[in-house]
Amino acid sequence: MTVTVARTTVPEHGIVRYASIGGLELEAGGYLPDVVLAYETWGTLNEDGSNAVLIEHALTGSTHVTRGDTDEAGWWEQLAGPGAPVDTDQFFVVSINMVGGCYGSTGPSSPAPDGTPWGSRFPLVTLRDSTAAEARLADQLGIDSWFAVLGGSMGGARALEWAITFPERVQRCTVISVGAASTAEQIAFAQAQTLAIRQDANFNGGDYYGGPCPEDGLALARRIAHITYRSAAELEGRFGRAAQAPESPLQAGSLGTRGRYQVESYLDHQGTKLVQRFDANSYIAITEALMSHDICRGRGTLPETLARSSARFFIAAVDSDRLYFPSQSRELAQALPGEVNVHLIQAPIGHDGFLTEIGQLGNQLREHLLP
Repeated sequence: MTVTVARTTVPEHGIVRYASIGGLELEAGGYLPDVVLAYETWGTLNEDGSNAVLIEHALTGSTHVTRGDTDEAGWWEQLAGPGAPVDTDQFFVVSINMVGGCYGSTGPSSPAPDGTPWGSRFPLVTLRDSTAAEARLADQLGIDSWFAVLGGSMGGARALEWAITFPERVQRCTVISVGAASTAEQIAFAQAQTLAIRQDANFNGGDYYGGPCPEDGLALARRIAHITYRSAAELEGRFGRAAQAPESPLQAGSLGTRGRYQVESYLDHQGTKLVQRFDANSYIAITEALMSHDICRGRGTLPETLARSSARFFIAAVDSDRLYFPSQSRELAQALPGEVNVHLIQAPIGHDGFLTEIGQLGNQLREHLLP
C-alpha cells in the first residue's frame, strides 16, 4: 500500500511511519521488490512545500533525530527541534531509515517474497540506491525540492549524494565529517568490522534468523569502529592505563583470566549496547554501502561532479577526527564552485564530535538556513 501524506494533514511529530515505494532496481544489479521506508517527521509542510529539510542518519543511527510527541530524546537534539538551528517550528523536518537498515526500512531481516528473512540473499545497496529510494518517498510527501539536506559521517555522504544525483531537488547541502569518497583506509577499517561479524560462529552465512545471533562478531565490529570514532587523546585522557576496578590486568594465572584495563571495559560496553539494538546483517549492508561512497563514480573529476549541483554548500569537520580527516573536507570544499569555507568543530573527542559538539556551529548553521 502506498502511503501519501496530504499537505493539509497535521502530522504526528517524531513518530515512526512507513511508506511503500515499490520495487527498486539497484546500482550493482540486484532488485528489491516492495521496498518499505521507515521515516519520522516534525513540523508542518507549508502550502508550496518549500520548507522541507531532510536530516540523514549516520551508520547505526535511527530516524529519531529529536524529540516529538513521545518526548523521547533524539540523537541530534543540538541540531534540530523547536528553536534549534533546524527549527521544527519553522521547517518540516524528515528523517528516513536507509534501505538495508533495521529500524523499519526494508533490510536483511525483512521478509523476502517467500516470507522468510532476506538474510544472505539481501542484495548490495549503495548510497545512490538509498537516495533513489528516498526520492520516491519525497514524492509521496509532496516535496519537490528540499530546502536543505543535512548529515554527518555517513549521513553527510548521503546528503552529498542527494545534491549530485538530484541537483534540482536540493537547495542547500550540509556535509559534516565526511569526504567525497571512502578512502582505502576507511574501507580497510570497514572490512575488518564486517569480517568480524562474518567469522562469528553463529553467523551461518547471514542466515541466522530463528537461531543464535552473531552477537560476539557484531560487538567486536563495534569495538573496532568505536576506536576510529574517538581520538587517541580522548581515550588517553579518559582512561590512560587505569585498571577496571576491582580487576587487575597484571594479575592472572593464565592469559584468559587477566583483568581488563578501563579502556577495554569501555569498548566492551559499546559493543554490548549495539548488540541490544542492531541487526548484524544490517550492519554489514550499511557498512558496505558506505564503502561504496564515491560521488565521482561514473561522473568525471571531483570538480566536474560537484558542478552538477547548484546547491549552497556548508562543509564542516572535527579537528581531531581520525576517521574522516579534515583534509578530506577541505578537498571537497576546494573542488566546489566559488569559495566555500570549512567550518571546524574544535573538540578532543574525535569523529563523534559531529554529534556531541554540533552546537559549536549553531550560529553558522542558522545563517546557512536563512531563506
